[in-house]
Amino acid sequence: MIEDIKNILGLRLPTDPRWANLAERSLEDILTDHAFCEQKAASSCISLIQRYSDKEKLVAELSPVVMEEWGHFRLVMAELGKRNLKLGKQRKDEYVNALLTFSQKGGDHEGRFLDQLLIMALIEARSCERFKRLSEGLDDEYLRVFYRRFMESEAGHYTLFIDLAETYMDKEKVRKRWKEWLEYEKGVMKNLAPRGDRIH
Repeated sequence: MIEDIKNILGLRLPTDPRWANLAERSLEDILTDHAFCEQKAASSCISLIQRYSDKEKLVAELSPVVMEEWGHFRLVMAELGKRNLKLGKQRKDEYVNALLTFSQKGGDHEGRFLDQLLIMALIEARSCERFKRLSEGLDDEYLRVFYRRFMESEAGHYTLFIDLAETYMDKEKVRKRWKEWLEYEKGVMKNLAPRGDRIH
């Protein structure tokens, strides 16, 4: 379905394909991290709905995403159980924390809203790219299919957040800021050591 995920998502720095091999050697850790990523995605959508309850399209579009992300959490939990693996403790997400340092803290309300949507889009885009690596690089055939489905879902979420930004703000402003985010994320990826026990 998705031939060249890097071009479609616009990410400036692709993940080394060998990362999937590291992940497979830390399967309990990667599934644990994945589960918490899905839980945090659902929580973030709920937070946006609460904060911007006056924005009808945002509420309508994100409500089913909350259910979908929570469904993904349950799927990952089922996979852990099927393999007799345990859900470990949630760990600090260095990738997301690095992204948050670039988001607008002061200034106008619109700028902060835009960055909230774009950071969500970027997290979904990188997750999609990582799931593609897993869908291609794992030795376990079942898990390759498992992560192919997640990859396709995350691609849809990425475009949703961009669409919401362009619904409520000037498209040129959105596109300009998105390019800045993509360039910043490239630097984040360069500086983070590759880890097989994390989705990001």
